[in-house]
Amino acid sequence: MAWPRYIFYFVGIALLTWMLTQVEISFPGSLALHFTSTPADHFGTSEFSPIEIAQALILGVCGLLMSWVAHYCPSQRPIAFPFGGIALAFLISELNYFLSYYLINNLGQVLIAIASALIIVYTYRSRRRLRVAWGRVWPSPGLALIFAGAVILFVFVRLVSQEALWMSILGSDYQHIVKTAVEEFIELIGYLLWLIGTIEYTYQARAIAYREPQHAVQRRREKRRHDREGRF
Repeated sequence: MAWPRYIFYFVGIALLTWMLTQVEISFPGSLALHFTSTPADHFGTSEFSPIEIAQALILGVCGLLMSWVAHYCPSQRPIAFPFGGIALAFLISELNYFLSYYLINNLGQVLIAIASALIIVYTYRSRRRLRVAWGRVWPSPGLALIFAGAVILFVFVRLVSQEALWMSILGSDYQHIVKTAVEEFIELIGYLLWLIGTIEYTYQARAIAYREPQHAVQRRREKRRHDREGRF
């Protein structure tokens, strides 16, 4: 029965949102959406915000869950590996400020490029297995929620958080922190949808792995190994 989990998701999101909003209302500036490291830094950064920290934690959990699926549910590995890699790339993006400021400048971009290349190569090489895995799991509430989160993160937040849009709306009252606050809260709900989708997909992949005879999985694995060896 999945409905108790959805009640938990609803309560969890409501509680987290309430806490974040009430903390800022009770203690103005506590969300640290405009942290300035130097007096000359007029725009500031939101990387020290509890919202940003929550986003990084969510991505870490998503990556770990997809790693678990890839390890314990072999038939779903062609799906779990790319989604886990995307979560890793997003996590690196969220930590880019710290990687560049405390380690090496532009290190985050390099790591994202490496992760993206690995995802593309793996997905291309496993495209047949990906189609089979997708057919076995679809329709999937978990993947649908992951898709909804991706739409918010890749499209919606990029368009709504444009500085030109908020300058046009607010006119002479424009402040950069308004745009930042809107962007971070929208990203948070996108990541939360991604987390819920990952949890639900993990449950589904686990059910498929338990339902599928293990000797059949072993035979397919040995056949793939034999086919790879036969190419040379």
